[in-house]
Amino acid sequence: MMRRRTTLLASCTALALALGATACGGGPVAAGGGGKSLSGQTITVAGVWSGSEQKNFQKVLDAFTAKTGAKTQFVSTGDNVSTVVGSKIEGGNAPDVVMVPQVGVLQQFAKEGWLKPLSKATEQSVDTNYARVWKKYGSVGDTLYGLYFKAAHKSTVWYSPDALDQAGVKPPTTYDAMLKAGHTVSDSGLAAFSVAGQDGWTLTDWFENIYLSQAGPEKYDALAAQRLKWTDPTVVKALTTLGKLFKDKQLMAGGQKGALNTDFPGSVEKVFGPKPEAGMVYEGDFVAGVAKDQFGKKIGQDANFFPFPAVDGGKAPVVSGGDAAVVLKDGKNQKAAMTFLEYLATPEAAAVWAGAGGFLSPNKKLDLASYRDDIARETAKSLVAAGDSVRFDMSDQAPAAFGGTKGAGEWKILQDFLRDPSDPKATAAELEKAAAKAYQG
Repeated sequence: MMRRRTTLLASCTALALALGATACGGGPVAAGGGGKSLSGQTITVAGVWSGSEQKNFQKVLDAFTAKTGAKTQFVSTGDNVSTVVGSKIEGGNAPDVVMVPQVGVLQQFAKEGWLKPLSKATEQSVDTNYARVWKKYGSVGDTLYGLYFKAAHKSTVWYSPDALDQAGVKPPTTYDAMLKAGHTVSDSGLAAFSVAGQDGWTLTDWFENIYLSQAGPEKYDALAAQRLKWTDPTVVKALTTLGKLFKDKQLMAGGQKGALNTDFPGSVEKVFGPKPEAGMVYEGDFVAGVAKDQFGKKIGQDANFFPFPAVDGGKAPVVSGGDAAVVLKDGKNQKAAMTFLEYLATPEAAAVWAGAGGFLSPNKKLDLASYRDDIARETAKSLVAAGDSVRFDMSDQAPAAFGGTKGAGEWKILQDFLRDPSDPKATAAELEKAAAKAYQG
């Protein structure tokens, strides 16, 4: 009954958007004016999304078209957003809007002089509908350039209820208890965790959750801004804590070698695929989409999550990521682009994708009933409830050379640490060396 009610509500919301008028008993949809005010104009939106994410974002674009008359065109950039956008600007073919997946890239774009400040209407919506931290991450100095439309909750540990039930363990609330529960799962016949060590970004997420809980938000902010050296004792302590997992052969499916040969989709498969090898996999809320779409799992029944647990008496962390919409100065339809961002800032726009699935919004005015299942509602509620205690993925705040390049920087150094976690101090020194070079560059 709850699932049917949610589906109807999401459909109703989408209908209201498409009509640009009162529908289903709600109020009028407000998003930068209606009545086909942008008929004849076309905006180009660039972003990293492909597959189901691109398909679901297209529903948002279509709702904007139905409301304003503006046509839209989506261009997938692949992972290297800055290079693709830079080349398009140089070639005189700049998109109007870019969905930027990293704080560091947004800051880079602003420093290059590529971005227009967002409109007063969008800024007012951000002030009203978002926790202050999202405005901070979308701003450079005192100027708001980015609107966070899609967020990720990166403090979720996903598990097979059957595996935990068979081992007789309950979802833990502390990191030590999680490792202890992992040993119990291992004793019952499955490895505790599937770790996606082939993808270095997953290892940065492990570190960030431990560090935020163990060292606290002030140290986290200082490290993210390179005001604190990576050789600081708090970093060494967090690496030591992470190393306890990495060196324990009982806890990781396939051990260190197996983890280093497992990518993110493969890590989900090892828990929720046809031949399970582990009981738990840590990563963001997007694990649910892989478990459901690729392996047919019913979220909340065959796959569930618990919050990443508190470490050493600290608070349970809430690490997030997200995609910020920005307007390029060199775009050909800046008025329509600004109107599009005013629309994205509304809960109505977020409701379109929330109803389709695979999406979280930091917009606290979005009705949780818009999400299509209870688990999505629970993760969204956790993200919004965290308010200003949310911390953005640290590696996404760093220059790409350090925090976002395959085979280099933090990704590679943490992969090396997974391979041999025996010397956290040496790893911290390598991280500091790479970070200093990247920030200086």
